[in-house]
This record gives sequence, structure tokens and C-alpha cells, in this order.
Amino acid sequence: MAGVWEVKDGAYRLVDNHNPPKGQRRQVLVDAPTGEEVTSYTVLEEKLSELGWEKYGDDHPQILRFRQESTALLIYLPKDFAKFKLEHMEDVVAKNSGAFFVRDG
Repeated sequence: MAGVWEVKDGAYRLVDNHNPPKGQRRQVLVDAPTGEEVTSYTVLEEKLSELGWEKYGDDHPQILRFRQESTALLIYLPKDFAKFKLEHMEDVVAKNSGAFFVRDG
């Protein structure tokens, strides 16, 4: 669980750390054939569609699902692109050999 502990009114709470610590770079997902950074789910959905992935179900309020009909593979992503983290990028890379890679942004 990534985040930062914040103290407010005497209570501790864990908040998302959207800004990486100073000196640490954020990672970005890159379309390997074009070198284009994936900057939104619209871009990612287009790239995945070209690779045979389709959106699967739209009934969950917080999760996007993609499936590849010819395989049993599924990709689960948070609906909020701001919560699209390294672990999600690595899942996309692992299930699409050679089509994507992750680099420091």
C-alpha cells in the first residue's frame, strides 16, 4: 500500500502519494512501436483494441476490465487514470509481450 501518513486534528490517516518523493521519477507506460506515452485510458484502450483486447463489463464503479477473447487473460485497472500505477503498467506489459514498456517519465 503506497501513500503518506498524514496527521490532521490529532488523527492519522494514509493518503495516496500522487507526487513521487523528491529525486524519484514517475513511471510512464509507452507504446513500443510508436514510442508514444500512454497519457489516458482513451489512448490505452485504442492500443489494446489493436492488440485484440476488448472492454469487458462496465458494471464495477472503480475497475476497468479488459479481456482477450482468444485467451483467458484479463487486465484489471482502476477507473481513475490518476491511480494507474506501476503495478498496473507492469500487468499490461506482461500480457502484451513487446507491445509496451515502462520508462521513467
